[in-house]
Amino acid sequence: MSWTVEGTYFENCNCDFACPCTITSFASPGTEDRCQVVLAYHIQRGEIDGVDVSGHSVAVVGDAPAKMLDGNWRVGLLIDDQASKEQADKLAGVFSGQMGGPMAALAPLIAEVLGIEQHPIEFRDNGHKHHLKIGGDIAIDVEDYVPEGFTEPTKLVGVFHPSNTTLTIARPTSSRIKAFNMEFHNDGKSAFSAPFRWSA
Repeated sequence: MSWTVEGTYFENCNCDFACPCTITSFASPGTEDRCQVVLAYHIQRGEIDGVDVSGHSVAVVGDAPAKMLDGNWRVGLLIDDQASKEQADKLAGVFSGQMGGPMAALAPLIAEVLGIEQHPIEFRDNGHKHHLKIGGDIAIDVEDYVPEGFTEPTKLVGVFHPSNTTLTIARPTSSRIKAFNMEFHNDGKSAFSAPFRWSA
């Protein structure tokens, strides 16, 4: 069976502004001892093995070494609680990389799956502003970075990243994350956003 999902994404990690891991396609280490990151996805249109998953949101919460290609990532998945069990199972298959697609390239780097949970998820895009709220434990707001004197945000082109090869550089205006026995605050750090379209 085949699948396709498309929509919008943004991420927020604890690296200083414009994460070097992302800019160098994981070749350079992050700016902190550990990379603590949330990647958030809202699926505008999607079908997985004949199951419609349009309108659902998924977040990937991760903890990894500063040099991410060293592996030993710890990762958990959060799926919105409006998804049925069948939809959640299909979404978990795609976002874990088990069903192929871009996330499958990252799967060998993951040493520990911390869990898969369902929670209320609020995901909003408003122009250059992006918002994620998951229950009472995760709240992230980021804004695409538009340099003074410009009308469009700065973009990073030609990178290896599961979401897109072109990413918009962003800044988190507020960020608090508590999930899978991890807690961190990434406001003022690094962020990116992009549309995504995956299939396999």
